[in-house]
Amino acid sequence: MADQRLTRMAKKRAMEAIETQLQPAKKNRVVLGEISNNTTASGSQTMRSVPVKFQKTKCRSKKAKLSDKFDEKLSDPQMCEAYATDIYEYLRNMEREASKRPLTEYIGKVQNDVSVNMRAVLVDWLVDVAEEYKLLSHTLYLTISYIDRFLSINVLNRQKLQLLGVSSMLIAAKYEEISPPHTKDFSYITDNTYTKQEVVKMEADVLKALKFEMGNPTVKSFLRKITIVAQEDYKMHNMQLEFLGYYLAELSLLEYDCLKFLPSLVAASVIFLSRFTLKPRSHPWNSALQQLSGHKPYDLKECVQILHDLQLGRRAGTLVAVREKYKQHQFKRVSELSSPSAIPVSYFDDVKA
Repeated sequence: MADQRLTRMAKKRAMEAIETQLQPAKKNRVVLGEISNNTTASGSQTMRSVPVKFQKTKCRSKKAKLSDKFDEKLSDPQMCEAYATDIYEYLRNMEREASKRPLTEYIGKVQNDVSVNMRAVLVDWLVDVAEEYKLLSHTLYLTISYIDRFLSINVLNRQKLQLLGVSSMLIAAKYEEISPPHTKDFSYITDNTYTKQEVVKMEADVLKALKFEMGNPTVKSFLRKITIVAQEDYKMHNMQLEFLGYYLAELSLLEYDCLKFLPSLVAASVIFLSRFTLKPRSHPWNSALQQLSGHKPYDLKECVQILHDLQLGRRAGTLVAVREKYKQHQFKRVSELSSPSAIPVSYFDDVKA
């Protein structure tokens, strides 16, 4: 009888332990509230967010071809070797479609109550939310894309900017994730500033405004393929280069001025600056990168300089979510890397084929 009681007690403790593990983690909630025009990217941050935690693609110029080790990387079945070139061309064409692009000057032309700084604060917070719910990076990129496209055609009161943010992330999560967070999670993360019904209503408004066209290409869509080409100078895969590219790409989401560039150009600029950061004495561009991306060094100059300012904290210096995220050991602490304060002008000259 005593043995039976001990067995029942052991089973009870085991069940209690399992139930404890199944309890959802307590999420940190944030109310952005009325985002003030006085909140500037260069001034003091008054709101903080939840804490962080090709056919073997013949990427060849007429006079040069990639190394055998690079060809082997392109043979990765996940890169869709047989039709990767067609996919890349399709994405390049799609990114130019007006319906997939935000207006480059929608703040001022369309929005009178939402400022550039308010947008940056919202994006910074959403980076933390994506980390909190362990969402895929492409979910974050799509979220920001939906926000910018919606704000390009719909006037919005600043009090609803955070609502637009969580509703856009809910849509992106449903589109990208295997197990997306629930509506109540996105209501909770705002400290229940918005009800589930308000989140669902805004979700419907976004879907209708964007005509249910949710699959537009982003910087992340192009970054992986360009990163593979960028690895050709290394004897083995350089994780630091890869994570540095991810870091700079996410920094670009903060910058309103980056909206005027095509996603493929931003991705190319990210790789340019990443290679310059790791090897500042070597020209960061080559014929293989130029052929794949379709961009010459001079085409990248303006975007690279904006990204360089972001990297050095000259822009959005007080918005730290992306910087804190990439200080983690799992990302090789790439946000702690720095590059020279100036990029040689000669690096923007045409490369030899």
